[in-house]
Amino acid sequence: MTPSDVKATLSFSDGSPSMELPIYKGTIGPDVIDIRKLYGQTGKFTYDPGFLSTASCNSTITYIDGDKGELLYRGYPIEQLAVQCDYLDTCYLLLYGDLPNADKRKGFHKLVTNHTMVNEQMQFFLRGFRRDAHPMAVMTGLVGALSAFYHDSTDINNPQHRDIAAIRLIAKMPTLVAMAYKYSAGQPYMYPKNDLSYAGNFMRMMFATPCEDYHVNPVIERALDRIFILHADHEQNASTSTVRLCGSSGTNPFAAIAAGVACLWGPAHGGANEAALNMLEEIQRNGGVEKIGEFIKQVKDKNSGVKLMGFGHRVYKNYDPRAKLMRETCHEVLTSLGLHNDPLFKLAMALEKIALEDDYFVSRKLYPNVDFYSGIVQRAIGIPVSLFTAIFALARTVGWIAQLNEMIGDPEYKIGRPRQLYAGSVSRDIKPLADR
Repeated sequence: MTPSDVKATLSFSDGSPSMELPIYKGTIGPDVIDIRKLYGQTGKFTYDPGFLSTASCNSTITYIDGDKGELLYRGYPIEQLAVQCDYLDTCYLLLYGDLPNADKRKGFHKLVTNHTMVNEQMQFFLRGFRRDAHPMAVMTGLVGALSAFYHDSTDINNPQHRDIAAIRLIAKMPTLVAMAYKYSAGQPYMYPKNDLSYAGNFMRMMFATPCEDYHVNPVIERALDRIFILHADHEQNASTSTVRLCGSSGTNPFAAIAAGVACLWGPAHGGANEAALNMLEEIQRNGGVEKIGEFIKQVKDKNSGVKLMGFGHRVYKNYDPRAKLMRETCHEVLTSLGLHNDPLFKLAMALEKIALEDDYFVSRKLYPNVDFYSGIVQRAIGIPVSLFTAIFALARTVGWIAQLNEMIGDPEYKIGRPRQLYAGSVSRDIKPLADR
């Protein structure tokens, strides 16, 4: 953080003394006003529900400019990373600050690949869940349980422990997601294969059976890898803030990441692509492409209660840069698998066309977002809708770990303790039971 020569002055109309607040400049993005001494000097808190105007930390990992539609990982534009790097390159970048050279790349890929198996007892732990449990309920339990199996790397204040936990989490998340899927499908678990790529290995664990050889489709492999890259980190969103807040207590990394998984489950966060697919299926049930005009009318009618899922974004006030990349992948996958005539995908493409051309959506910048396209791609690949959020958690794990490690290494980090505006009853005495 660079201190600015300019300072903010906070003055009060009740005659209380004014105070000067330092201003800090980031390398890019808005300046921040430092209010850390506000309570000590004035006895007052700021009020910011949802922390929408509050910087909770300083970070060097991810930068988003929602107005320009820009997303940078460690300064590299997402458009370049998605085309020139794979997911494990991106993991290395987020964890260590820069892209690896050839030797480091080889070593990191090998390190992650050699940690993809999970303790065999995880299978017995899984059996305690109902077969029809939501995958995110299962994943919250499995990730939290890792601390019971790998208690040799649970000291959050030990840099070596944090490194080992990071590699274990990145390596084992695909195995856990695939196990959760296989359990719900009643199929045998498939062990990882070390000669496959990160995405290829995940596909095999998901879709192979012991009955026959499984061949990885390179188009789908690339598509999944891109989904992972585009979801790897997204600055201080709800789940990342949860991981930071949880980790600020000194809890172990596995518990902090499990808290992130639980937060991501919410339909307003990680469940958005699941909600988008459910919306498409609902339109399909009610008449499909022929009835799309009626659906759009309802969306435009504020009193109808009908919402358009998978369009627009809370941060991006322009086109989501991840959506552009995912759109290319979406059309590539549908073409490769010959699915352009599938009724649901025809409906999705018709909805996309309307959103990109209809002035109602264009003027409000309600463009299709990354969740809209990634949901379509995952369904085309054969991933059940209920598993979409678990795959998001798999991809985001590296971002959570990078943010958690950054927070622990920050000399200014303290246990999180938000304040409140209390609007309840003042102090009062308990009346005898007969008088209440």
